[in-house]
Amino acid sequence: MGKRILLTATGSLGDLHPYLAIGLGLQARGHTVTVATSKIYRAKVERTGLRFAPMGPHLEASSEMVRDVMDARRGPELLVRRMLYPAVPAAYAEVMDALRGADAVVTHPITFASQIAAEKSRLPWVSTVTAPASFFSRYDPSVIAPAPFLAKLRGLGPGVNGLILKMGRAHTRPWMRPITEFRASLGMPPGADPLFEGQHSPERVLAMFSRVLAEPQPDWPPQTEAIGFPFYDQAEHGQKLDPELERFLDAGPPPVVFTLGSSAVLDAGTFYQESLAAVKRLGCRAVLLAGANAVAGPLPAGTAVFAYAPYSQILPRAAAVVHQGGIGTCGQALAAGRPMLVMPYAFDQPDNAARLDRLGVARVIRRKDYTAKRAAAELDRLRSDARYGRCAAEAGRRVRAEDAVAAACYAVEECLGRRSAQP
Repeated sequence: MGKRILLTATGSLGDLHPYLAIGLGLQARGHTVTVATSKIYRAKVERTGLRFAPMGPHLEASSEMVRDVMDARRGPELLVRRMLYPAVPAAYAEVMDALRGADAVVTHPITFASQIAAEKSRLPWVSTVTAPASFFSRYDPSVIAPAPFLAKLRGLGPGVNGLILKMGRAHTRPWMRPITEFRASLGMPPGADPLFEGQHSPERVLAMFSRVLAEPQPDWPPQTEAIGFPFYDQAEHGQKLDPELERFLDAGPPPVVFTLGSSAVLDAGTFYQESLAAVKRLGCRAVLLAGANAVAGPLPAGTAVFAYAPYSQILPRAAAVVHQGGIGTCGQALAAGRPMLVMPYAFDQPDNAARLDRLGVARVIRRKDYTAKRAAAELDRLRSDARYGRCAAEAGRRVRAEDAVAAACYAVEECLGRRSAQP
């Protein structure tokens, strides 16, 4: 018999899309699925046929906001302490309303209100982790965006890496006070830090990324299941490539695709200008997915600019992909089996980039070093060294073999079944 399941998500389209994929999978299995997220995504959710419920913060992204949040040093504190934590009481009320009549809840790593609601409601709860960095493992330490130099200590082992994590916890512990106070107002104990253990359900944790990026570690929650990337983009649901883009792709050899995902594209800086200059140096074909950014001046021969294209349709037809390192973009580029040049901004992006580098599928360039000369040199190395293509093809084969949506659906149903079997 179908159940009523609430999925919660917040952030960019890269945050939302995996939950739409899982929601559609659950719906196909006979369940009634509601997605609780920002009001700005109402139309997008409803177009899929899933139900929508509002859950704040309801923030319309702007270039100014993205620029501040994407600051590698100050962005995490701004996002968590100034934007997400203050929104928890109002978001909690919205989630509790959406949970009426629900049988289970699935939470995103930073939907702090839905984590509290899941605990308070005592419903079957499946939590998720969208990128390896959120596990904060001392055995597989991540690149910490505000302090990337600490990655040089990675080889010193879990003792040193654990000490670094302990220092990070001490730094962020004061941020938690509004959460502790709100939980107290609900008659709940302080609970674990929601940036660390507090984000994880005691029943099931889904690692929603491929094992090619990170294998389960001894200090991950023991109830964790690595399922792969739950892929969704509009191409899977009726939207095809722009006919003009289709004609461009058919007219010549595979192009280099330049993209900044759905958030960093709002703070592109000179990325597209430098990319065009790099294309001129290389004499290669290129597609720039530029969002609303204006790309001034005449385009080099063999170059096209589009606001957007479904990644599942265009990336498999690319020679290489240049991107910002968001986990959704990383997943699609891995599945396409294409080598990458990654220019990370903040949050999990530097860690994702480092993992792709270690995997042998990517080169990494710091944002401040992204110039036409440097980008052209890095792309030339990707093209001339066949090892990148071979590693990318093998990674793509492994990623495509994973069925993350089916695994997520089974995990949710298993939690429901386990609860139903309890006396």
